[in-house]
Amino acid sequence: MATSSAEERQREIVRVARATGSVDVTALAAELGVAKETVRRDLRALEDHGLVRRTHGGAYPVESAGFETTLAFRATSHVPEKRRVAAAAAELLGDAETVFVDEGFTPQLIAEALPDRPLTVVTASLPVAGALAQSDNASVLLLGGRVRSGTLATVDHWTTKMLSGFVIDLAFIGANGISREHGLTTPDPAVSEVKAQAVRAARRVVFAGVHTKFGAVSFCRFAEVGALEAIVTSTLLPASEAHRYSLLGPQVIRV
Repeated sequence: MATSSAEERQREIVRVARATGSVDVTALAAELGVAKETVRRDLRALEDHGLVRRTHGGAYPVESAGFETTLAFRATSHVPEKRRVAAAAAELLGDAETVFVDEGFTPQLIAEALPDRPLTVVTASLPVAGALAQSDNASVLLLGGRVRSGTLATVDHWTTKMLSGFVIDLAFIGANGISREHGLTTPDPAVSEVKAQAVRAARRVVFAGVHTKFGAVSFCRFAEVGALEAIVTSTLLPASEAHRYSLLGPQVIRV
C-alpha cells in the first residue's frame, strides 16, 4: 500500500514500530511502496522528534509520555542480555540486608538472581513480590497503591508515603532511558515519583539496563547519573560510551 504524504508514512511507521517492537527499512519500503532512502529519511525525521531510535537497518520505538511498552512485551525483547545484566547486578548485593527492587522485567530477573539468604525486599512490583514470596529467607514488603495495568506495579501517594518511611541499604533501579545530559527518565510522572523516592531512601543505588536504554530520554527525570553507585549493562554498550558515564561518578560494569 503506497501512502501519499510523509506525515502518513511516518505515522504508519510509528504504529508498526510500537505494535511489533522494531521496524526494518527493507520491509517498510516494500510495505509502503517507497524507496529505502525515503524510509531512511522518515526514520531520521522520527528520530529527530524523539519517536524512534535508529539501528543498523531499522529502528525501534522510544518510550514516551504517550507510549510505553508492557511488561509482557519487555519479557520477549533482549532477554539473554537482560539475564546477564541481572545476574551481574545481583552480585553487587554485598552485605545489604534491606533491598528495593524496582518494577520492570530486568529488576524482576535481579530479584530471581538474589542469593538465598535473609533479606528484606521492598518493591512496588507485583511480579517481583510474587517471584520472592516463595523464598524461605526473603521477607517481602509490597508497597500499596494504585496498580498500573501495563507494568503491574503500584504508584501514587500511598506508595511514595510508605516508601518515604524507610532507609534502604541498596536500591536496584530500572529506567526507560538513561543519558549523561538528562539522567534517568521514565514516561509516567506517577512512576517517576516512586523511583525518585526509592533513590532518596537508599544508601546505595544500582542501575541495571540493556544497551538500548542508553542515550534514550523519556518525559520525567527522577535521578542524575551521579546518584548511582554502579551501572550494570552489557558489552553491547561501547567501552568509550561506558567510560563517559563513569566520569559522572558511577562504576560501569559491562557483561
